[in-house]
Amino acid sequence: MISEEKSNSCGSSRLSVAPMMDWTDRHCRMFHRQFTQHALLYTEMVTAPAVVRGDAGRLLEHAEAEHPLALQLGGSDPVELAEAVRIACGHGFDEINLNVGCPSDRVQSGCFGAVLMEQPALVARCVAAMIAASDGPEITVKCRIGVDDQQPEEMLPGFLRTVSEAGVRRFTIHARKAWLQGLSPKENRDIPPLDYPLVVRMKQAFPGLHLSINGGITDLDQAAAHLASGLDGVMIGRAAYHEPARVLGDADRRFFGGAETVSAETAVEAMRPYIADHLARGGKLAQITRHMLGAFAGRPGARGWRRVLSEEGHRPEAGLGTLDRALAHIADPHRLAG
Repeated sequence: MISEEKSNSCGSSRLSVAPMMDWTDRHCRMFHRQFTQHALLYTEMVTAPAVVRGDAGRLLEHAEAEHPLALQLGGSDPVELAEAVRIACGHGFDEINLNVGCPSDRVQSGCFGAVLMEQPALVARCVAAMIAASDGPEITVKCRIGVDDQQPEEMLPGFLRTVSEAGVRRFTIHARKAWLQGLSPKENRDIPPLDYPLVVRMKQAFPGLHLSINGGITDLDQAAAHLASGLDGVMIGRAAYHEPARVLGDADRRFFGGAETVSAETAVEAMRPYIADHLARGGKLAQITRHMLGAFAGRPGARGWRRVLSEEGHRPEAGLGTLDRALAHIADPHRLAG
């Protein structure tokens, strides 16, 4: 199921999988790619200082098969972000996205993420520097509809106008405010109410911008409804991670002209060579299979699948035989139920 060629990231952003800290690492992306050749995948957020002054090779590592692939950067220093983009361009990403939506304490203290919603002029300077530094990847922005006491209906149009005038044509909008004071990052994913109609109105107000919607979307029927409302793309997060077969297995057929639905069995089987190579390089099985626990969610034997991988995957001797033992619960869930 692995694509042999990079897809156009704008077309692929018709459906994308959100960047999620501690989740969407290279092993997770490789597994998701077995379900969909065309949906746009994102890295976890990487800070610009870490790219510029840290181990960029390790931080930006990915396989050619992961494309179409976007790098998400965090930062608020235009010079540093521009340098991070120059470095990242050498790693072949299809898109480089600026995080203006993450509400975690760590990003607030570093003056990036959702706190930048309060400084659209600074965001404009950042993206202008990033665009000037890029030799190919499109520079995009992921944002919220506002933060704290901002009025989204008033604030969001001004934000989009200011940042788009600096050259950004594509935005992914998480349709919730972020409460930087009073809510935890986890609470910010669920408690602030969703305002999908506002995002649709932004598309009507800015028809020349490519706008994708994010937040609370859990299946492809919802994604199709958002596209039918006039939006250009849909980004799905936790549902794609926890139930990849249900959410991503039919994505190519429904949104990209593919011919067939991809089953969890097919995706897991396609991961064998990748897992074998990782193990041969000294890697651990659990580093990959922790992202595969939800492959058979809702199906008979799923609990046994998860139990074997969770209990045995971290062991030094764990390998493809462990994967086979987990799969046996799916192949014959009743025999192994006891």
